[in-house]
Amino acid sequence: MPTLRIPAALRSYTGGQSEIPIAGDTVSAALNNLVKRYPELIPHLVNEDGELRPYVNVFLGSENIREIQGLDTPLREEDRLMIIPSIAGGR
Repeated sequence: MPTLRIPAALRSYTGGQSEIPIAGDTVSAALNNLVKRYPELIPHLVNEDGELRPYVNVFLGSENIREIQGLDTPLREEDRLMIIPSIAGGR
């Protein structure tokens, strides 16, 4: 089963878990399963249309899924996803 790494900023919504095994044969299916288990994550990951927020990056290994097949990127049992929110601010 693929695993999903949760950033520190979102762990309070997953009971403190930093890595979660998550079922799904695509990134979209895995994220849908994630938010079914942890619905408090929804506003932090997706917009009203169900699309990833622009500041949320999901990596499959070292590749941003936006540069592969987006949410349709296929997953294998051994894959590891990481949610990496963009950091902005300052002057």
